[in-house]
Amino acid sequence: MSWESFYLGCFLIGFLFSLISFVAGFGFLHVPGLHFHAGHGGGQNSPVNFGTLAAFLAWFGGTGYLLTRYSNIWALLAFGIASVSGLGGAAVFWFLVKVLLADEKELDPEDYDMIGVLGNVSSTVCAGGTGEMIFSQAGARRAAAIRGENGEAIAKGVEVVVTRYEKGIAYVRRWDDLTETAGPGSSDHKEN
Repeated sequence: MSWESFYLGCFLIGFLFSLISFVAGFGFLHVPGLHFHAGHGGGQNSPVNFGTLAAFLAWFGGTGYLLTRYSNIWALLAFGIASVSGLGGAAVFWFLVKVLLADEKELDPEDYDMIGVLGNVSSTVCAGGTGEMIFSQAGARRAAAIRGENGEAIAKGVEVVVTRYEKGIAYVRRWDDLTETAGPGSSDHKEN
């Protein structure tokens, strides 16, 4: 086996691993009975993982192949340059995953469900009209258009809870009304 064949083999294996990593990262790779991680998640703390190995092999093989095929560099020097190139490719991949994509996570629709959200009225709701509330959801401060559940007016600064959400409008009730209804003095909790 020549150095040229060795480097080409490393490049092709690295490229294939990178392709598998790319496809698995987008959720297209589903193998029954096989739990597959391609090294894109924040859960892998080791700098040596599937993705960095793939990047190393592709860069190492590609650089080594080009050096042995198109130059007259001594084989050991070509191996050293290819190794440095492979480490550079792996470092770029590791930096991308661990630093730039560290806070990325899959979105869960339940994290953005409006029903049950607690917020404060920031713009008064007139009787039968629309106002606005400010609330926190998924770690961010947000605003939503609101209406009183039964068309009632709600003053600015009142704490409200979303009871339903339709066509971009959150229908709300006062938090105090809900706590009074379910509190120990309510008719639901009185002993006979």
